[in-house]
Amino acid sequence: MREMLRLKLAEALGGPVPGFTRRDVRLPRVPGKALAVIGVRRSGKTTYLWQCLGERLAAGAPREALLLLGLEDDRLAGTQAADLAWLVEEYFRDYPALRGDPRVTFFFDEVHTVPGWERFVRRLIDTEKASLFLSGSSARLLSREVATSMRGRSLEVLIYPFSFREALRHAGVEPEAAWKRLTARRRSDLDHRLRRYLTVGGFPEAQGIDERDRTALLRSYVDVVVLRDVIERHAVSNPLPLRRLQRHLLASPAGLFSVQKFYARLRSQGLAVAKDTLHAYLGFLEDACLIRSVSLHTASERQRMVHPRKIYPVDPGLIPIYESSGRPNLGHALETVVLLELERRGYEVSYIRTAERYEVDFLASTPGRPPLLIQVSVDVHEPETFQREVRALAAAARMHPRAQALLLTLESTPPQQSVPSPLQWRWAGDWLLAASED
Repeated sequence: MREMLRLKLAEALGGPVPGFTRRDVRLPRVPGKALAVIGVRRSGKTTYLWQCLGERLAAGAPREALLLLGLEDDRLAGTQAADLAWLVEEYFRDYPALRGDPRVTFFFDEVHTVPGWERFVRRLIDTEKASLFLSGSSARLLSREVATSMRGRSLEVLIYPFSFREALRHAGVEPEAAWKRLTARRRSDLDHRLRRYLTVGGFPEAQGIDERDRTALLRSYVDVVVLRDVIERHAVSNPLPLRRLQRHLLASPAGLFSVQKFYARLRSQGLAVAKDTLHAYLGFLEDACLIRSVSLHTASERQRMVHPRKIYPVDPGLIPIYESSGRPNLGHALETVVLLELERRGYEVSYIRTAERYEVDFLASTPGRPPLLIQVSVDVHEPETFQREVRALAAAARMHPRAQALLLTLESTPPQQSVPSPLQWRWAGDWLLAASED
């Protein structure tokens, strides 16, 4: 085993940095913490570790100070935490001048495959000045478990599938200037690409392949997440209600979901399952990063728990696969993309229901920035649609006067009617491409 670990060490330090599409991910700036890179399967966690290594190399760190070790290797089956401890000592025997050098960074990919990794990592943090990155399957390296295992010594870095800007960058067509400074032809191209992105989504392997292959690929992702990250991990003995729940949630993007109503629906179909079990299944699917949920904004915790939550897939590319029509639903896909972008920018998100019973898609807040009120629509050129969306957003703006109120539309031409102050209209693509305020 240790001969194999020596070989892995040599491979890790001698290999070139592979090519990658740069991700716009903010790293927490807290010294003395391990960074746990988590996210839905196939979203690019390992590639992101290479990006972090490449950035440190470009900043002047010597190549031998940067060790990325992939532990999901059949040759390393049976590796224990003591073997990793030996590997670190072997590394410093080879490079004694680097001991105590803060430029040293260890990247342990798929660290969850090593029993007892938590104790090894905690000791490494306590005894060395090196930076530490961890990644692993969401089945074994969930954020709540990292927090428990690491006892406050780690912070989470959540990796999503490509954002719209990252998808453009991956295709080599990232815009070179702000939306208002682009030519009409370039704007039209971005409009077309946004509509395509709402259908294809952002999973890296799904980019540039035909629809049939993409559908099979994304469906296989979901199946593996449900099987490995939920059924096997939580020892689910009756997977049929879980499968029904998963399909229902992915077939109803941006929809309100009530456990009580879904429970009654299953009972009417003769499928017995406890409500507490459905609550647990919902949590499992969110822990596995397959879905995101948004609660009602209210000061009452009880009201927040009682009211239905809005459920979104982790990627818009999943929507046409599970919707009964089999066609892209651009409105729900756009709402999904806006939510995911808010989360990438560090916002806590809820939805609004006004006293007049109007609903606004998102209220987003984060320390140090003004809140955002966002209403998402495909097109507001029809007078009735315009009045409905503006009426709801204006009512929410009166409830939250400090918030910036935005009407985001997929249609890139301004509404025919003027948007009343303090509300603002913006093309969704322009907002998605705007630089994060981090």
